[in-house]
Amino acid sequence: MSAPSAAHAPRASASEAPLIAMHGVNKWFGSLHVLRDVDLDVSRGEVVVVVGPSGSGKSTLCRVINRLEPIDSGDIHVDGRPLPVEGRALARLRAEVGMVFQQFNLFAHMSVLDNVTLGPVKVRGVPREQARRRARELLGRVGIADQADKMPARLSGGQQQRAAIARALAMDPKVLLFDEPTSALDPEMINEVLDVMTALAGEGMTMVVVTHEMGFARRAADRVVFMADGQLLEQAPPAEFFDHPRTDRARDFLSKVLAH
Repeated sequence: MSAPSAAHAPRASASEAPLIAMHGVNKWFGSLHVLRDVDLDVSRGEVVVVVGPSGSGKSTLCRVINRLEPIDSGDIHVDGRPLPVEGRALARLRAEVGMVFQQFNLFAHMSVLDNVTLGPVKVRGVPREQARRRARELLGRVGIADQADKMPARLSGGQQQRAAIARALAMDPKVLLFDEPTSALDPEMINEVLDVMTALAGEGMTMVVVTHEMGFARRAADRVVFMADGQLLEQAPPAEFFDHPRTDRARDFLSKVLAH
């Protein structure tokens, strides 16, 4: 895997339509109002890191972008198109909006290589040998080329998560969503996954990352979004957010997470 670049690749001009546009998005789970009138635009090539206390709606925010969870009101557009409800259009959306979960969700009965190959062959119709060549390239890119023929259970947690990132990249997505990608990892494995994510950010991948890793947020984000109680309370570049948070809620959150 190439070393992370010092600066992100140039983003699209501000006049271009955002790649992700969320307006007035609300989501309930029963009587629990988990997303409250959320407005969020994400530009092409931008890395948006979403932080906040547990239960603030961060993971739900990620999951509604590719319709793993339907919304109750508002609208979401990806690349200028509203989210489809079902069928082939929804399958195409999920090919274009890759997701990396807390748990790795690799197929246990398939090799790492076959896990990465499956989506391009089944969803995009890529010829199998072409997909396998691309999969090997991507496994090299995330630093686990030598693990390609192993079953997932033989890999460490960090290696499995890197395989999951390679699987998402194999679909050539327009954006990658990360939902707490290091929360299930042992501490010594966290950095190997964050290094891959930092490299992707440096290469210009559009990313929305829900994480508790404040060092990654400071290092790799273009913008930090702070959520609490289902609302987006602050949005700012990392230096501004960490050094000069505007709300009491954000100041309280940072005082707790940065003290450890």
